[in-house]
Amino acid sequence: MTTSLKWKRVWVLALSGMLCGCHSVKVSEPPRTALEQLLLSSAADRAVVPVDLAWVKGLAIFVQDKYVESYDKGYAISLIRDRLSLAGGRLIKEEDKADYIVEIRSGGLGMNTSQTLFGIPSFALPIPFSGPIQTPELAFYKSQKADSTGKFALFAYKRDSGEHLESTGPMAGKAHFYFYKLFFVSWQRTDVTELQRQPKSVR
Repeated sequence: MTTSLKWKRVWVLALSGMLCGCHSVKVSEPPRTALEQLLLSSAADRAVVPVDLAWVKGLAIFVQDKYVESYDKGYAISLIRDRLSLAGGRLIKEEDKADYIVEIRSGGLGMNTSQTLFGIPSFALPIPFSGPIQTPELAFYKSQKADSTGKFALFAYKRDSGEHLESTGPMAGKAHFYFYKLFFVSWQRTDVTELQRQPKSVR
């Protein structure tokens, strides 16, 4: 066997070993972060807290939620139902058995984000035979800001006659999370209790 043939076999075996040893791990992540959900739910909480709902006490009401179209609308609807119940309203499951209808409408429940970076952003670096790798971000200064806003309103009327009973709103609430980094030092500012001890950047 010639020397060149031996080396060819060595290279084939080595390449086969490399190919057989390749391994990848698939990580499943939810489509939305906990940060986003906590900011939106906090904004919704603050929107309904100061509202006076004493007028609902003792009334048999059906809560109409078909006019609510937003992220986390399930949380917002349940939150308002809870406030109506705490105020003394009797929640009726069937509309035709209630004395009054309380409509919920949403003016918005969302989040705005912004980012500033002075430095070198992370990028994909192609590596032969092994695929691209992500380079680390080199930030001299970085800020990431997320502001959430929730806005709702209630409209109550008598079911059989349509006579107006009460209107509340707009009810508005806000929440924020700001992350800053200067060289190797980072800090955060937030008014969301669940995030105050978790110094993580905005995703």
